[in-house]
Amino acid sequence: MTEREKQQSGLWYSTSDRELTELVRHSQALCSKYNSLHPSAIEEREALIRELIPCIGVNFLIEQPFRCDYGINLRIGDNFYSNYNLTVLDCASVTIGDNCFIGPNTGIYTPNHPTDPEMRNKLLEKALPITIGDNVWIGGNVTINPRVKIGSNCTIGSGSVVTRDIPDNSVAVGSPARVIKTV
Repeated sequence: MTEREKQQSGLWYSTSDRELTELVRHSQALCSKYNSLHPSAIEEREALIRELIPCIGVNFLIEQPFRCDYGINLRIGDNFYSNYNLTVLDCASVTIGDNCFIGPNTGIYTPNHPTDPEMRNKLLEKALPITIGDNVWIGGNVTINPRVKIGSNCTIGSGSVVTRDIPDNSVAVGSPARVIKTV
């Protein structure tokens, strides 16, 4: 089994694998080019995002700067907006539904690193998917951890750290985020 196959299966894999490193470098190059474009270069920006994220819907705006590990593991629905400094570590799949809006300085992180120092020093990690439903608003400075599912019609308050699933029609806040209201 290749390291990429292990990665996509949620198993421990080596982050120093050549194929994975090349994919990350390609994504970094596209992100760098995207982030250096003038904000008014709308058509060029859209073309670069579509090259970076092949599974993206219609009517989107991703403010600069934007960073992701792979892009190819990211799926974004229609009518998407993210404010400045969105970082998506998409070592596993990240699925974002339709009509989603993300505030500035948000991080979506699929990698999980070993707590055992010997394993960690071998540059091993595993990645677990993240799913965000339709009609979700994520406030600024939110962190979304691996293996989290945020249901549809949710609001995640600014500064929250989402460590567990959030059911549909919920407002969640805090660190760790907890549901404070059902809509």
